[in-house]
Amino acid sequence: MERIYLVEDDPDIREMETYALNSAGLSVTPFDSAAPFFDALRRSHPDLVLLDVMLPGTDGMQILKRLRDDPDTQAIPIILVTAKTSEADKVRGLDSGADDYLTKPFGVMELVSRCKALLRRANRTAPSLSFNAIELDDARHRVTANGREIELTFKEYGLLKYLLAHRGDAVSRDTLMEAVWGFAFAGETRTVDMHVKTLRKKLGAAGECIETVRNVGYRLGR
Repeated sequence: MERIYLVEDDPDIREMETYALNSAGLSVTPFDSAAPFFDALRRSHPDLVLLDVMLPGTDGMQILKRLRDDPDTQAIPIILVTAKTSEADKVRGLDSGADDYLTKPFGVMELVSRCKALLRRANRTAPSLSFNAIELDDARHRVTANGREIELTFKEYGLLKYLLAHRGDAVSRDTLMEAVWGFAFAGETRTVDMHVKTLRKKLGAAGECIETVRNVGYRLGR
């Protein structure tokens, strides 16, 4: 059974989310703050983290940063849950490494659907992919460039995997948003652009094969 770690300080919301996800066949371990969450994380990693932003002490954005900065946890899928509704807040969360974003109040069916969709994408396997100096081993979730192992976030990995699988094709930003993030984001392209920028930087010289296609999006190779 797939396991979710839920970090939410409001007891009513925490109980509602736990009940809804358990009823959908998912195993949920709830936490009310960062300290017990990180204690549990040292013992075992979940398949997904459902993370409230507004937490006492260490808030959700700080937790997100710690997870993405640690090679052992940087690939864990994360959904941010928050009462902040502005587009800038959503972009900040996604650009910081979140894989999805839920705004309070939300329906339990949407919560369950988003969790299951993200788990499906995370569990989807594909053959190893390569292009020139870049190699992606999906079974081991490992990327190398010029023989050097590259540490990527979950979204950077998904982006590279999609471009490798469609190498030679000009892929629009909207297509990348749907394929990698799993939903359209009101025509917003900065999230994709920022992830491509950091991906190129991490790949070093090998990243030059990711070309910008004017007025379209990106292409890896020809």
